[in-house]
Amino acid sequence: MNRVNYNVDNVQVFNNPCAANGGAKKADSAKSKKCVDVKGGVIDTCDNSPVPLTPIETGAVAKIPVVLAELTVQFNVTSKIDLPEPALEIKDIKKRVKITQCLLLQNTNVLFIKGFVRKNIQFATKDCSNKKGVCGDIRHCTVDVPFECSTPVTFNGNQPLPVINNTSNEFEYFRVEKLPNNFAEKDKLLSGDFSEFNQTSTEFFNELPFCELICSRIVEFDEFLDRYRPSKGDLPFEEKLFDKIEEKMVIFLTLKILQKQQVAISPTNG
Repeated sequence: MNRVNYNVDNVQVFNNPCAANGGAKKADSAKSKKCVDVKGGVIDTCDNSPVPLTPIETGAVAKIPVVLAELTVQFNVTSKIDLPEPALEIKDIKKRVKITQCLLLQNTNVLFIKGFVRKNIQFATKDCSNKKGVCGDIRHCTVDVPFECSTPVTFNGNQPLPVINNTSNEFEYFRVEKLPNNFAEKDKLLSGDFSEFNQTSTEFFNELPFCELICSRIVEFDEFLDRYRPSKGDLPFEEKLFDKIEEKMVIFLTLKILQKQQVAISPTNG
């Protein structure tokens, strides 16, 4: 068989459809891994024009939140926190007060408060060390420290509305019945009707007082427990590790107690 040689000067290569699909999937996955992109610019000042108000000038009765009391409550809290790994020192502790319950028990002046302090603890760790220094990472741990108490309230605003109780009243109808043969013919049984049950019931939907937070202040003392020097490796002479924190906090929480009430608004002159 004779062998034939061809000289190829211009070759066009077409992509395999399957390979093209695979490339598209890789491109899509690369796009999906993109984290975030923010674009912005300077916004010009927007013009506005006042619109005339049309208030009620003849007087009205409005249902609005009325302040019953404003008070500052003091919580004394102690807790122990176990860190997930040994720490060299605490760098920062950010705190936020969260209230989950603030309930005024009606017909009393007792306020029940429940919540927690969200604490984000940033601490330094040890990766490598010698007698001259320590190197490591900055880690963080977020914990919720609970607290609760009850406190008497002095109503230095309006008094809360009295609670109206539900009512339930039973009533019956008069009935005349014949008597058996051993009674005189002119005699009749006069009584209430036992063959039915009649009742009038009323529900009253009272307004429950509620709370608003004004401000909080926390004074705390954190102490590191069981500080130790590791058995392996060197550390500068003053450095020690710990993984337990005992904290004491005094929390001052200022809040308002309010209740929706009907208020008469006087008419305005002019």
